[in-house]
Amino acid sequence: MIPLRALFQPHRIVLMGLFAALVVWCAWSLRWDWIPQYLPLAAEGLWTTIWILVASCVLGFPLAMLLGLAQAVGPWYLAWPARVICTVIRGTPLLLQIWLLYYGLGSLFPQFPWIRTSELWPYLRQAWPYALAALTLSYAGYEGEVMRGAFSSVAKGQLEAARAFGMPRRTIFRRIWLPQAVRNVLPTLGGETILQLKATPLIATITVVDIYAVSSRVRSDTFIVYEPLLLLAVVYIVIALAIGQGFAWLERRVPR
Repeated sequence: MIPLRALFQPHRIVLMGLFAALVVWCAWSLRWDWIPQYLPLAAEGLWTTIWILVASCVLGFPLAMLLGLAQAVGPWYLAWPARVICTVIRGTPLLLQIWLLYYGLGSLFPQFPWIRTSELWPYLRQAWPYALAALTLSYAGYEGEVMRGAFSSVAKGQLEAARAFGMPRRTIFRRIWLPQAVRNVLPTLGGETILQLKATPLIATITVVDIYAVSSRVRSDTFIVYEPLLLLAVVYIVIALAIGQGFAWLERRVPR
């Protein structure tokens, strides 16, 4: 946190003045009369963005741990498939992955009558399951490689000492190996989560109404270009700052 004395240095005062002048100019010179009309839709889109971001990270991180663990210490018949999965996911654009799932599986499922008559069909007809699956796999692919390095970075002497004391493998993993690996990867994990946030606008290409899709609708309905984009940028910055502060709090809480 910046000390109060450092906050009032001349260059900081000039920057704050310029920022305040820019905010006042935007407030008075640009059009914001469209906000009340689109506010309910924007709230729905913001909620969609947040829950898909949270769900994809929560579902993707355990899968990333499995991929990282398989590459770090797994036998070859587990390490190679995990490495191939991470390579394919990291080597192909996320937009391509979303389209392959939505237009590929989405057009394949209706050909099976037992799927159309199942209880999952009302969900499989929608776009959000494919968006969630693509974002989850993407997060797992990137974090799987990160977790591989995190597992490998834990000092082997600690693991050998725990085995020498007769500690079971599950206990070693739960109390020594996994906590240290997660602690080492927290800064990178925060950055990857922010990148995941910035990848969520791609789900608008398959008709998922997130906050980016709302801004696009405002532009197409009203022909107002800059104001929705500026407000959208502010929304993403606020969410990214919240994510960064959350991971910074975790780093302070996790013991060294």
